[in-house]
Amino acid sequence: MPEKKTLARAKKDKREGKSASTQAGEFVHEGIEHIREGRHGARSAKQAIAIGLSKARRAGIKAKPARTASKATKKKAAQDTRASAKKSATTKAPAKRPAARKAAPKKASVVKETSAARSRASSKALKREGKSAASERALSVQARKSASKRTVTSRSTAAKKAARTKGATGTKTAAKTRARKTP
Repeated sequence: MPEKKTLARAKKDKREGKSASTQAGEFVHEGIEHIREGRHGARSAKQAIAIGLSKARRAGIKAKPARTASKATKKKAAQDTRASAKKSATTKAPAKRPAARKAAPKKASVVKETSAARSRASSKALKREGKSAASERALSVQARKSASKRTVTSRSTAAKKAARTKGATGTKTAAKTRARKTP
């Protein structure tokens, strides 16, 4: 379950019109912090990021898997999205429909709860893993590897968009940082 602070930050990002990946980034940060605190571990930086993305999708963030993602990754993303839809359907009151149109009754989908034993086993497995997956070096290597798979044009477009959408406060802070770094 994500922390309330993380959900609030993700909602704030959504209000500000930021992309789904930025909103999901809040959950990834939370996951990395959990690993650093020792709540659980991860085998690799990639797994640490995947845990955060899964939490984000289950919280209702519309983070799509990459087009180049494996079949298993796409399947897991779809599963997480369905889980968030189910959660929101049970918390919201059903919308009333006009009585004039009657639809054929739908088949009830079988929702299978995760067994406590399986849940405990996955938690124990994560706790056995190390903390080095959330180190700055491991995350840096993962970021470079991920970026190297993208085209130069794609990276350039993303950088230009980031500069454009940074906002007044962000631009001011960046300018101050650059001013400090120049001799």
